[in-house]
Amino acid sequence: MVFSSLLFLYAFLPLSLISYFLCRSLRGKNLSLLVFSLIFYAWGEPKYVLLLMGMALVDWFCALRIAQAPSKNEGKLWLILAAAIDLGLIGFFKYAGLFCSLFGPVPDFVARIALPIGISFYTFQLLTYVADVYRGDASAEKEYWHVLLYAALFHQCIAGPIVRYNSIAEELFVARDGSEELTDGIRRFCVGLAKKALLANPCGALVDALLLSDTTAGDASLFAQNLGALQQVTVLGAWIGMAAFMMQIYLDFSAYSDMAIGMGKMLGLHYPENFNYPYTADSVTEFWRRWHMSLSSFFRDYVYIPLGGSRCAPWRAVLNTFVVWALTGLWHGASWNFVLWGLYWFAFLMLERLLLKPVLGKLRILPHLYLLLVVYCGWILFRFTDVRLGWTVFRALIGANGNRLSDFLTVTALQNNLFLLLASAIACTPLVKHLSQRLERYAVWRGCCTSLFPVLLLLLSTCALVGESYNPFLYFQF
Repeated sequence: MVFSSLLFLYAFLPLSLISYFLCRSLRGKNLSLLVFSLIFYAWGEPKYVLLLMGMALVDWFCALRIAQAPSKNEGKLWLILAAAIDLGLIGFFKYAGLFCSLFGPVPDFVARIALPIGISFYTFQLLTYVADVYRGDASAEKEYWHVLLYAALFHQCIAGPIVRYNSIAEELFVARDGSEELTDGIRRFCVGLAKKALLANPCGALVDALLLSDTTAGDASLFAQNLGALQQVTVLGAWIGMAAFMMQIYLDFSAYSDMAIGMGKMLGLHYPENFNYPYTADSVTEFWRRWHMSLSSFFRDYVYIPLGGSRCAPWRAVLNTFVVWALTGLWHGASWNFVLWGLYWFAFLMLERLLLKPVLGKLRILPHLYLLLVVYCGWILFRFTDVRLGWTVFRALIGANGNRLSDFLTVTALQNNLFLLLASAIACTPLVKHLSQRLERYAVWRGCCTSLFPVLLLLLSTCALVGESYNPFLYFQF
């Protein structure tokens, strides 16, 4: 079940809200949330809901032992145990195939291991809980189901934002009131839904038409056929296809975050912002302060700083950065293209830090164009798990495959999707947000934003989703 499915929009979400608001006590509301969260997760992964429950149980127990430990060293042992179990499980389910490939063909039983949905997200959340208890930044929960609820909240369990326990514990278990933000939450949810249904999905369809679908490109048995097809892509087709993917992945992922944040606000829960218009950045450093901010802050606070951060010898700071970006690449997927993608960003961060920073600060439009080009090329490496296919697309951008500049089908695709591409590009900027903020000074416009626009967006999104057989969020696979 996904947020953009009609089943979720018109059955699951209304029933969960009705059940929640019918409960008078905070405990009752939380139990209702837990039941619906487990149903939501089990809908797509019935057997792996036990894995989620088991990992929450381990971390709950280890956190209690940390809180009761007579010394810091003993507490550290329980922290290490919890981290070893969590990382061991995610390593088994997500990276066993990649590990086995280092030594030869991947065994069939390993290749058949299914990746539990959202394991990368809820594992990191559980790790922050145990780490925060060890640091003294959070109190250990005495009731197991509290930790399970924190990890399983259906709003953001599957694809984030990554919510730290110490930032939400008081709202979740002590006191909250969502009555004042219900309308704002509905509006935020509908904006995210519209970004997904009206922009991200059509952009994805255009990418699939020009540069192969994810399923086709990921099928190793079709490699020769896929390679031949990509070699025939025109220069214009390659540029349009990757531009559409660049917008799709931002609109898709930020839409999920918008919907998660909106659902949280409906109940008085405040999840962290995950995106801040990253394509408006002027440097790679700024881009990663704006893109998937909850993941970036996790690696900064729980990996980079504990390793020593930048307050150490220069070579050690470089090593710490290398470790973070190698792990960032691996976090996104068990494939060598993701490892290379992480190292790609590491290389540009080092290039900026050592050489480009003084130059970029003196220029105006060029830093932004440079950033967009770096991001654009990085998404090629990200999208194609087979690096050879990605390299073929990169060559297609400059006509190095002997491919034509354009053809009738490419021009037709551009003409038919020109408005979509323009609207998607605008949605990647804060232009609409700034315009709306200015217009909200007028009472009539405020009333439209509060009541009319959310309904209109919901209706338009519903029309777009009717007949859609497949519209998952891209980050579900991570």
